[in-house]
Amino acid sequence: MEWSTMLNLVRRLYRDGYFCISMLIGCGCFFGLRISDLLSLTWKMLLEGDSFMIQEKKTGKRRIIRINPNFRLHIEDCFNALDIRDKSEKCFLSKKRTVYSIQRINVILKEIRERYNLKIEHFSTHTFRKTFGRQVVEQAGENSEMALIKLSELFNHSSPQITRRYLGLRQEELMEVYDSLTF
Repeated sequence: MEWSTMLNLVRRLYRDGYFCISMLIGCGCFFGLRISDLLSLTWKMLLEGDSFMIQEKKTGKRRIIRINPNFRLHIEDCFNALDIRDKSEKCFLSKKRTVYSIQRINVILKEIRERYNLKIEHFSTHTFRKTFGRQVVEQAGENSEMALIKLSELFNHSSPQITRRYLGLRQEELMEVYDSLTF
């Protein structure tokens, strides 16, 4: 998903009263965490300090996440709009007050894709992490190789080549070969 599309979606969802999903998509794209780790976040982790530590469920590795100051304002807005009383509460609770399942989130994302007419082929919880990675590479510009090295470490990939493939960059580069031909 394009970064600007994500930002617009997060803002539109908030404006339309979908505070929890707005924040889920924002956290996913700003933190680059797997969905299993996103679902473990508490309000206290996001609101107290400018960073938080998480132990990744898949790898068992500890990771420190810095919270973007501008995105933090959105987190605070969602916290207030949801009228949260207990900061130790998990951030992503359904109306039944249970943490959303990954399957349920993917169903919600498909509904959002249709409702907001998003031009995203495969919109799932994994889209957030890939959006984060692609934005980091795009922002790096000429330093994209250094960005891939950093992302490789953040994502716990064995090499930048794996990260390149994960983000779909390698396939795009290969397709450019065909586009370079003239007729």
